[in-house]
Amino acid sequence: MRRFEVDQNSLPDLPGMMLATIEALHKLGGSATIQELDEEVISLEGVTEAEQSYMMANDTMPRVNYFLSWARTYLKRGDALENSARGVWALTDKGAKIGALAATQAIYEQVKQEERDRAKAKRKAAKAQEKVQEDEGAQDISDAPDEDNDWKSKLLDVMKAMQPDAFERLAQRLLREAGFVKVEVRGKSGDGGIDGVGVLRVNLVSFQVYFQCKRYKGNVGSKEIRDFRGALEGRADKGLFITTGHFTSQASEEATRDGAKAIDLIDGERLCDLLKANKLGVQTEMVEQVTVNDHWFDGI
Repeated sequence: MRRFEVDQNSLPDLPGMMLATIEALHKLGGSATIQELDEEVISLEGVTEAEQSYMMANDTMPRVNYFLSWARTYLKRGDALENSARGVWALTDKGAKIGALAATQAIYEQVKQEERDRAKAKRKAAKAQEKVQEDEGAQDISDAPDEDNDWKSKLLDVMKAMQPDAFERLAQRLLREAGFVKVEVRGKSGDGGIDGVGVLRVNLVSFQVYFQCKRYKGNVGSKEIRDFRGALEGRADKGLFITTGHFTSQASEEATRDGAKAIDLIDGERLCDLLKANKLGVQTEMVEQVTVNDHWFDGI
């Protein structure tokens, strides 16, 4: 029996999502990356590819992943989870002891009460402003989920608006910056979905890698991975699928299926991180810190 249901319009059962998250972390050894954790929850709950394709109203994120991020935020606020700067989530001593829905329901109510108290204090401090209405939905926490990044949403919007050939050239530039050589864009109709090819050299060994890069608003499913693999047969050592969207858990499983040619996946989240790391269209500004050394002036 599922702990939560995924629907296009209604809000999911967050305490159920929280309990599923706890169980998934237990199965993963107590810690996991966001992708590993989401995929394990989806697998445990039997969320279908169709349900994974339901998007938020702004098309930036699948609904199931969005609300799972809220589940993690609630659990963190309830001291049941902790996360590192590298995006690894782990059970705390308190979280490891949770095994029933009543415990996650209690955390959920605790956090909602904290938010009501915060809203009440804010209204009291700003008497001149209009009364803020409290939202009873999952989005009632004033802070965004911990892993939410506005710059990534903006960057993804920019890439989704690019022409297909421009996006292919962006992928070509990124692969070159990442160490690929002889990177060519070959995207054309009738080429089986292959957009380009490059060579990756690792010490004394070279691998020919064919890539496909697609601007998606939603999810890439297992069918697209199978079709891409079919186009690779007899042509390349490895495949690389780059998208501005997300991959369903079934697509991730298909990409690494035993006995089949492995395909590496780069979703929109990772694509943003790679562009930032290689300083391609993304600048990181450092805040200047000025310190006055008063002892220096003593020697004047």
